[in-house]
Amino acid sequence: MLDRRPGLRVGLLLTPPMLWLGVAYLGALAALLVTSLWTQDDFTGNIERIWTLDNFRQLFTVDVYRTITLRTIGIAALVTVVDAVLAFPIALYMAKVASPRTQRLLVIAVLTPLWASYLVKAYAWRGMLSADGPIAWIANPFGLDTPGYGLPAVIITLSYLWLPYMILPVYAGLERVPDSLLEASSDLGGGSWTTIRRVVLPMAFPALVAGSIFTFSLSLGDYITVQIVGGTSQLLGNVVYDNQGAANNLPFAAAVATVPIVVMVVYLALARRVGALEDL
Repeated sequence: MLDRRPGLRVGLLLTPPMLWLGVAYLGALAALLVTSLWTQDDFTGNIERIWTLDNFRQLFTVDVYRTITLRTIGIAALVTVVDAVLAFPIALYMAKVASPRTQRLLVIAVLTPLWASYLVKAYAWRGMLSADGPIAWIANPFGLDTPGYGLPAVIITLSYLWLPYMILPVYAGLERVPDSLLEASSDLGGGSWTTIRRVVLPMAFPALVAGSIFTFSLSLGDYITVQIVGGTSQLLGNVVYDNQGAANNLPFAAAVATVPIVVMVVYLALARRVGALEDL
């Protein structure tokens, strides 16, 4: 019966994952948005299921929350740019220069950090950035010092953590660039930099945007790295964590959590326009 009705077979295969998506993911998002419209009693701390926009009004009118929002978006964007600058030459070498054996070794090298625990890597950078860590030991003879804990440390650590997520999409995108285009550019008198600027970069741009979806979204919602190496710095993830933890203010935490969601929806819409989603 199923052999004669392929549409029914596909429907049966897709029903469980679609139910999971609808209940576990979209349902959780809906619950988050509903909770953000509730409020908390200042005296008892109990959640009052009264529809109000006070949480969003506080989020957008209080200076400290506006500053944290802009800081979070700025750091996510900067981490994305740093990873793109680092990933492009690595991916270009892997895709167009390295031998097949070297390609396999480099892919393994890129994937190896993903096998280590997130916390292990974050705390490793905490040790490296400390006042008596390896960076300070190398920099001191030159009159320099470690950046210590703060926003620079957050950017460095996040850039390291998410770099593989940028390299792999760019590598996949560059592999699809025909070698004949590079040869044609060379035959027409284009040097290496001209070929990269006018041929490779335009064709690799969707892959760069695809990689940026990972680096930008993961940086936007991160709060653990900020706690480990951020010093006294605050990002949106920390505000959500503090309000749903010690403060137990779930409605305001939900309102703050909607900001990264809205930002990523806009970002994905822009990425879709440049065809980046096809490179994922």
